[in-house]
Amino acid sequence: MDESDANGEAGGRIELGSASAAPGTLDRGRLPVAELPTGGAERLPVVVANGAETGPTLWLTGGVHGDEATGVAVVQDAVTAFGDCLADLAGAVVAVPAVSPAGLRRNARETYYADEDPNRHFPDADAESARPPKLQERIDARLYAAITGHTPDNTTEFAVETVGTNAAADALIDCHTAGVGSEPFAIRDRVLYGDRRSESKAAALSKDLGRLVDAFGLPVVREYPAAEYVEENLQRSTAGAVLNEAGIPAFTAELGAHSVVDDALLDAGVAGAFGVAVELGLLDSGDVPESVGEPGVGVDPAPVEFPVRRFRGPTTDDPGLVRHRVAAGDAFAEGDVLASVVDAAGAERATVRADSDGYVLGRCEGLAVYEGDPIGSLAVRDDGDLVVPRDADEE
Repeated sequence: MDESDANGEAGGRIELGSASAAPGTLDRGRLPVAELPTGGAERLPVVVANGAETGPTLWLTGGVHGDEATGVAVVQDAVTAFGDCLADLAGAVVAVPAVSPAGLRRNARETYYADEDPNRHFPDADAESARPPKLQERIDARLYAAITGHTPDNTTEFAVETVGTNAAADALIDCHTAGVGSEPFAIRDRVLYGDRRSESKAAALSKDLGRLVDAFGLPVVREYPAAEYVEENLQRSTAGAVLNEAGIPAFTAELGAHSVVDDALLDAGVAGAFGVAVELGLLDSGDVPESVGEPGVGVDPAPVEFPVRRFRGPTTDDPGLVRHRVAAGDAFAEGDVLASVVDAAGAERATVRADSDGYVLGRCEGLAVYEGDPIGSLAVRDDGDLVVPRDADEE
């Protein structure tokens, strides 16, 4: 029996871009995703930590928004720590610390390709457009093919090839930051059913997702309801597409404020990645390096016991200057005052109250608010289902 027959394709070697790691080794490289007008290519940094034994593959991604520093650092430090325990690792960790180099170079959420969110362009077979795909959509489709091992269905207008050997994900953690002063949390998307999968398959996928999100150790916040989720194009985010398009468990970790690495949340993010690896069976809990803390290290539990979902609001009907009356991490009840709106001279114009029970994830940045502007990012009580039809007509 030759090496390929005994250990799988290419003898268990994992290749992605220029990174190539045999079992029990770590390698770093670059994955080209686009040609640049001035020559050369846009290349994503890639790290492959290939365990000595076979098993599942966990992907870690960060920096899809170029100013989200802690997410980048979590992916870098986590994969380095996995590299220190390759002899005990049954499976692999594939990391892309900076998904958006063009945003990172300018320390901005958006890239200079287009002034729009780069995390809303991953493949969705139901997406329709009369225009040719823009560059960001092409880059995201190429990364999606690398993560999933499958070419997206609706990319016939431009070249997308499946790349890599043995590199397809069994699970993905996408590391982000939420905003200045924000509480850390993990987002659990609802799993959609319909044309893509049956309700029973969606339920099984949601159960697998729940295990991994809980293992990460941060307070869990459910994503928006299905109609708002699709309206916001969140099914075309990194985690949303990998979960709801490809059917691979994937979630987003929100790790505090942007632009500067938060060392406390860096430790929590690395510990969370190892918690997920243990849950997946890549490592025994006793083989986690002593330098890595327990999942949730340094993070307070959610201040409420009921399930919550993300909510951006409430909004103000009166323009002015916002004066917040609650801080990140504070619990509130329906009807509680969350903020006041005053005019430029300081006279009070309006009071903004909570529409539901919940707690504050973070306050919206900026002092000035216009009619219809939200005043905060909240976690509000959620009694909705975690497995839902994509189209409301199917309910």
